[in-house]
Amino acid sequence: MRADRGAVAVGRMDYQRRPELASQPVRLVPRPVFLAGREDLLADLDARLAAGNGPGPQIVVLSGLGGVGKTSVAVEYAHRHLAEVGLAWQFAAEDPAVLKAEFGELAAQLSDRDLFDARNPVAVVHGVLAAYPRGWLLVFDNAPDRASVAPFVPPAGRGRVLITSRDPNWPGQALQVPVLDPEVAVDFLVNRTGDADRRAARELAIELGGLPLALEQAAAYLQASGDSLAGYLSMFRQRRPDMLARGEPTGYPETVATTWSLAFERLENTAPGAAGLLRLLAFCAPEAIPLHLLLQPRPGLAGQLAPEVASVLAPLLADELAAGDAIAALRGYSLIRPIVGGAVSVHRLVQAVTLDRMSAELTAAWREAAAAVIEAAIPDDPYQRGSWPVFAALLPHAQAVAAVGSDGMVRIAAYLGFSGSRVPARELSQRIVEARERDLGPDHPDTLSVRVSLADWTGAAGDAAGARDQYAALLPAYERTYGADAPVVLSLRANLANWTGRMGDAAGARDQLATLLPGHGTGVRRRQPHRRGLSRQPRRLDRGGGRCGRGTRPVRCGAARIRADARHRPPRHPRHPAISRSLHWGGGGCGRSARPVRRTAARLRTGVRPLPPGHPRRPARTGLLDG
Repeated sequence: MRADRGAVAVGRMDYQRRPELASQPVRLVPRPVFLAGREDLLADLDARLAAGNGPGPQIVVLSGLGGVGKTSVAVEYAHRHLAEVGLAWQFAAEDPAVLKAEFGELAAQLSDRDLFDARNPVAVVHGVLAAYPRGWLLVFDNAPDRASVAPFVPPAGRGRVLITSRDPNWPGQALQVPVLDPEVAVDFLVNRTGDADRRAARELAIELGGLPLALEQAAAYLQASGDSLAGYLSMFRQRRPDMLARGEPTGYPETVATTWSLAFERLENTAPGAAGLLRLLAFCAPEAIPLHLLLQPRPGLAGQLAPEVASVLAPLLADELAAGDAIAALRGYSLIRPIVGGAVSVHRLVQAVTLDRMSAELTAAWREAAAAVIEAAIPDDPYQRGSWPVFAALLPHAQAVAAVGSDGMVRIAAYLGFSGSRVPARELSQRIVEARERDLGPDHPDTLSVRVSLADWTGAAGDAAGARDQYAALLPAYERTYGADAPVVLSLRANLANWTGRMGDAAGARDQLATLLPGHGTGVRRRQPHRRGLSRQPRRLDRGGGRCGRGTRPVRCGAARIRADARHRPPRHPRHPAISRSLHWGGGGCGRSARPVRRTAARLRTGVRPLPPGHPRRPARTGLLDG
């Protein structure tokens, strides 16, 4: 008989009686040879099993993902404490019929063969153990759930009961078996293979997610093939499904590719919603997936999905109970692990095997679905502080699956910048620009708008000259697309002047604005009152002091223009904020007294209802970087 799917052990799993302990009823698999990083877990397990003072046995359940090494820990514990007990017996608990038959074997050893009742071996074992003179240890290996083994667990006696199970739902009894820490996994690979390349070992340990079965499988393959850790890593990255099916881990009958196959098949047959949810999660980043944000009603989203995906995913989005059932089904096999705040984690190899089980067409459909669900959850207001925790939770998952040039990634880039990460905002904006230039063309309006954002985040990251150059390159494209006198073009010219001044060329900024100011008097409807967007004018107007030695006439002209804007321009007009820059570089920035500027600012403060701080239209489309 071989080990269950949850162990990484060494040698065949033939139950045997130890010669030196012939008086003991003992049936345990051989002690694992390659067991790393489990000393703390074994100490915790011993403390729990040794703490019982009641009339019944002490029970602990080792739970965790298949292949995490639950059986190896249980067997190691049993061998370490064999001298402390008068009986140690390991059962294969996956199938109740097999489990009952194994109780028959133990009952035959514990009772007089003439009095042995083969009709109820479980009762015979329970009766003997209740009065057993020494301590005893029973191991129930790979139990499906609590209900399946409850009739077999002895209710009385001075014993210890150790259960391994993928199901974490054992209230007060479960002890989680984690994957190996990265450095422990590296040490295991180096020592197990004899290859001292720790860099390759570290990268491979990350790829395998510290899963003991995967690590042992890789080591066994390397020993058989004579390959190096670096060679295996390269091959794994190129042909992951094939490598997960190769290698014969010592003492284990299955590979990573097959160890979860039964769970996947059961989910597909009995809980299609859970199988669909696992496919959705396979495209997310493995850690901290915010299901409470993703599984929300999204009107119109189902129509964007492929029919074979929508039939499974739509109920999870619309029905909280259906989503809860799917989550519970995945937890029952430890395929997901809950963490704080309603988020879950999924092992990267579970994601990999899930993806490998789908056809290319189905993979593409679920990838599009995952991207659509995540993008629908991204807020529309990246400038609002209250939305930033949602952005932070969705960020790694959007990066994992969303198209780089999507609107959702544009909002992610804006969130990064508004929240203070201006260099990452610039870098992401650069990738978005490249994607949109490739997909839409360099002069497409959606491409141009992102290039504006890139220019502003470039300046905000400390490169004012770079922002100036990008705006200068943008101006011809905007004029071709919108016309030289279009409001958006005039605003762009004002931003160009602003960054020209910020890089130290106040005279150049003044000259650019001198040509811009007359343009602001044309092409604007004057019958729509405008009262917003002026609150930042006083701060800019107060920047007087002298930068290029000219008179105050541009200041006065600009102030008059702003008063006209306050009366006539429509709310959120893109050209209004550009006037504020003309006042900055045409007056306070040009070397004359700031008194006229401050008087104008004081008059403008009256009756102005400002936009909120950080609003994308305050002072210009992207001018929120000022100040």
